[in-house]
Amino acid sequence: MKAVISVVGKDRTGILAFVATYCASKSINIEDVTQKVLQDIFTMIMIVEVPDDEANFRAAADELEALGEEQNLKIHVMHEDIFNAMHTI
Repeated sequence: MKAVISVVGKDRTGILAFVATYCASKSINIEDVTQKVLQDIFTMIMIVEVPDDEANFRAAADELEALGEEQNLKIHVMHEDIFNAMHTI
């Protein structure tokens, strides 16, 4: 299944590496990524392929969001179907 990971926080070295390392540890494949620094705010959106186990997806999403808080980052993980439904008129 695909998911969207968004990350926002004060820019600093290693944010992309932090999220990518976490994804690799959970066998989450990063398919596409875009990032931008707006003044001193880092923003990133990733499209990822997650192993199909829904329970593991939710656990990994919750863990990544909590780890982001520890890093002073707002990380949100959303199933692609929900993302698409929210952005369809």
